[in-house]
Amino acid sequence: MPSLQAVVFDLDGTLIDTVPGITRALNVVLASAGQPALSQSEVTGMIGDGVEMLMRRALEARGLPAATDALHRHAARLSELMEEEPPAPENLFPGVLDVLRRLDDDGVVLGVCTNKPEVPARVALRACGLDGLIGAVVGGDTLATRKPAPDPLLATIASLGAVPGRAVMVGDNHNDVATARAAGVPVVAVTYGYAHGPAAELAADVLIDRFADLPGALARIEAHLPQ
Repeated sequence: MPSLQAVVFDLDGTLIDTVPGITRALNVVLASAGQPALSQSEVTGMIGDGVEMLMRRALEARGLPAATDALHRHAARLSELMEEEPPAPENLFPGVLDVLRRLDDDGVVLGVCTNKPEVPARVALRACGLDGLIGAVVGGDTLATRKPAPDPLLATIASLGAVPGRAVMVGDNHNDVATARAAGVPVVAVTYGYAHGPAAELAADVLIDRFADLPGALARIEAHLPQ
């Protein structure tokens, strides 16, 4: 059995470029509230902390108070729209499918730990043809806590039948790194994702510019795992 048992991925900005679809869905919700659209670059900076925080940031960007009832209603609609219009295989970042297949062939179990609600996350994975490779999915609403708490990552690893000492987290923003640190799991960060600042400031164990570089990054980490 290899030292590395499991790799757990963030979804948005790590495996799939979901900004175009999220932007369209978010702008539908904003239009229903009589508000002008946001640009993709604006939405990119709002992603990573769950659907309600995304909706809150969008409303605040339009100068609207995020009243609780309205926020819940708009966030629920946003989640529905993301299920109705999932990303497509062409939205996968370059190299994702090939690398996941290679890891699967090597006997490494794969999971997703995301702050996106679980159902839209599963719909996105299925629409992009990744569901057969992903053995566990924990979304932002699966547990009582979400990233950056360690619980979602630990739950994902446990669902895969692995242990934290033989797992690696791969993500693109501060929540992914903070979650991995809290769980005692090494972390790889991609530089092309939706970080809310320079990727170098994430302080991940390894930074990669391309998903195709992940096997090399994992080999570097695996060399330092307990045998």
